[in-house]
Amino acid sequence: MTWLITGGAGYIGAHVVRAMAQAGEHAVVYDDLSTGILERVPDGVPLVVGSTLDSERVARALLAHRITGVIHLAAKKQVGESVDLPLHYYRENVEGLRVLLEAVTAARVRSFVFSSSAAVYGMPDVDLVVEETPCVPMSPYGETKLAGEWLVRATGRATGLSTASLRYFNVAGAAAPELADAGIFNLIPMVFEKLTENAPPRIFGDDYPTPDGTCVRDYIHVVDLAEAHVAAARALQASPGRDLTFNIGRGEGVSVREMIDMINAITGYDRPPTVTPRRPGDPARVVASADRIAAELGWKAKHDVQDMITSAWAGWVRSHPKAARN
Repeated sequence: MTWLITGGAGYIGAHVVRAMAQAGEHAVVYDDLSTGILERVPDGVPLVVGSTLDSERVARALLAHRITGVIHLAAKKQVGESVDLPLHYYRENVEGLRVLLEAVTAARVRSFVFSSSAAVYGMPDVDLVVEETPCVPMSPYGETKLAGEWLVRATGRATGLSTASLRYFNVAGAAAPELADAGIFNLIPMVFEKLTENAPPRIFGDDYPTPDGTCVRDYIHVVDLAEAHVAAARALQASPGRDLTFNIGRGEGVSVREMIDMINAITGYDRPPTVTPRRPGDPARVVASADRIAAELGWKAKHDVQDMITSAWAGWVRSHPKAARN
């Protein structure tokens, strides 16, 4: 099969491209390069520069490269920004998906893997989030991901397209320094930035009903996440007509304070955090149950949080050489 990977020049997308190639699958990258980085696309992997909103370009790419499966990662993904720009997020994430699916069905593509998010759950009041946990998203971003799942599933039922929706939890780490996350939107790079500036990392609230009072999250190494895409893609290839939904996490919670302590130890800094008021909408605990994907596809995360921090730090030091501690 040949897989079109939308957003394949992005942080997660580049890892999926790499994992698919290592698994012997053929890949074509489709990316508008608005946030993607050209250098992340491996030599020998075709790149089509374009938006998923461009129906003609999408259709040409599917036909020109004889695409038989799509892994759709291209999307806007900043929760706070989505609150300020909901129309933009719905246009990019939902309308872009609709245009893509229309082209996919016209080209008789057989398999479709959708990049979803734990944001579809909102603030679940459970110890472990299972796929049946009610979805009550709290941001336009989360809403677009849930609407995307509905759209993908409905298209599959109507056309016979095999589909899988992967609900990512907190993604971190890197397969190589040059593939590290270049954004500063998630906890680990946010802490790196503060340490590099000789400023204390921030904890947003320490009065949550958790063991140390700070929020607890489930972190997944981007390499493990990429391998989950390979497993899902091959499952769809092997059994046409499937409709799959999986959580992608480790099933282990790490608090914000624990994470900052580990980052200080691994990077060589010793800068205690400062506590600031809670951010609106932050749930106390969101930890995945990944039992379903383990049982159905045999996938299980292999990397721990220390691997995530160490590999992410190598990427940070590569782009911020003065951050290294002697």
